[in-house]
Amino acid sequence: MSLPLTGHHVAVLLGGPSSEREVSLVSGAACADALERLGAKVSRVDAGADIAQVLTGLKPDVCFNALHGPWGEDGCVQGVLETLGIPYTHCGVLASALAMDKAKSKAVLAAAGVAVPGGGLYNRFEAAKAHVMPPPYVVKPNAEGSSVGVFLVFEGANGPPQEIVAPDWTYGEEVMIEPYVRGLELAVGVMDGKAITVTEIVPKTGFYDYESKYGEGGSEHIVPARMPPHALEKAKKLSEMAHAALGCRGVTRSDLRYDDINDIMVLLEVNTQPGMTPTSLVPEQAAAQGVSFDQLVLWITEDAYARGGAGRIASSGEASGQSAPER
Repeated sequence: MSLPLTGHHVAVLLGGPSSEREVSLVSGAACADALERLGAKVSRVDAGADIAQVLTGLKPDVCFNALHGPWGEDGCVQGVLETLGIPYTHCGVLASALAMDKAKSKAVLAAAGVAVPGGGLYNRFEAAKAHVMPPPYVVKPNAEGSSVGVFLVFEGANGPPQEIVAPDWTYGEEVMIEPYVRGLELAVGVMDGKAITVTEIVPKTGFYDYESKYGEGGSEHIVPARMPPHALEKAKKLSEMAHAALGCRGVTRSDLRYDDINDIMVLLEVNTQPGMTPTSLVPEQAAAQGVSFDQLVLWITEDAYARGGAGRIASSGEASGQSAPER
């Protein structure tokens, strides 16, 4: 019996020019390996300015977008793929652009009834002069991922982080500043509009920064999170609401904070292209529900192919079909 993707050509977009290039290379390699195990012809494409020309020459049946960060995750590459008429994984142009812009996505989410932190956008030079709100608070770029350029300002801090006005700052002229919500760091994967489960993240450094996310042993993931049943359900519900409000499709991951003392939960942001590295949260959540990494990659690919109007990929595997695997 043939493998699920036998006879199909998948271009895996990886790398790219963003600050999250290294993570994307690892995600893309893992997904490309899985696609090959599933029988696909795979072209690994390190996405650059010539992406349209490269894909026009390759003529893939579908693109698996494993890019992270600006350009690959903010609607730009999605627009190129729409123009070329190539089916692609994850969210479309508008949802990608909205989710990457923290200020705009927060406005949409709040209007949809999703609890989000307060705060707002500030010019980075103004924000560096004096505290714009009483500490503790969080400073982050408005359009980056993977906790790149994020600073936690603790109570008693003499002033704002001066890194945001350093000459090597490349994350835009405006920064998002939000009140810090104490408590548990949570992540919820959403697949086909339904929450998978809730992960509690315990960073070894006390802050879930880039190293905690991607470094070996940088954080402990507890699945499911150690929370009361009502809080687990609320995390799932908020994540499903956010996925729908932004017009997302395929697989997303929402990041949340839960103040377990005061029973307050807020949704921080929605990641439209969750990491697919060995330490990534969505593959780990899927595995906890009995969905293997290869099954997850197959479902994401099938979902994109079906939406592209080419019909469902003929599959003999458990993850075949247009609905998500049982979770």
